[in-house]
Amino acid sequence: MPSSVHELSHYERLGVTKDADAELLRQAFRRLSKAVHPDTTRLPAEDAARQFRLLREAYEQLADPRLRRLYDAALEERTSYSVSPAQPPLPTPHAIGQRRPLSGGEWTSLLLLAAALLLCLVLGVGLAWNRGLALQVQPSWLTAEQTWTIDVDPGGFDGTASSARDSAEPALVASS
Repeated sequence: MPSSVHELSHYERLGVTKDADAELLRQAFRRLSKAVHPDTTRLPAEDAARQFRLLREAYEQLADPRLRRLYDAALEERTSYSVSPAQPPLPTPHAIGQRRPLSGGEWTSLLLLAAALLLCLVLGVGLAWNRGLALQVQPSWLTAEQTWTIDVDPGGFDGTASSARDSAEPALVASS
């Protein structure tokens, strides 16, 4: 196992195998760059900048076919002296929706959104009150017949009168 971050191969740094194609290299770089970018990580700024720089250099060298061939040749020569197991050094997020505290800008936008909602509510109620409009209005589609209350025998379990339940006539005939 390498004793320092500088002794890692570019493949180990990106967490890919030597036969990885350009698309796999790009995906690995994007995934890891999100984890170590100085603007998105909780690492100290200097460490994050150093790790991101090393990650970017590894990707740039492996993405260019000519530089990759030269690097592979140098890596073969270097690994012929010592063999080290491949182990991804950088932290990878295990869950996509990891929770983080809200930033100051996010809190400000939430506060502005709540203030705008409250202002709209106050303006709407205030204008209606100022014009003398009723604050609780019956919808135009709801007619007066739909709002009548029907007296039902409290002993009835299905909404019919007790005399209709006791009669032998069908319910439709009894109500007519």
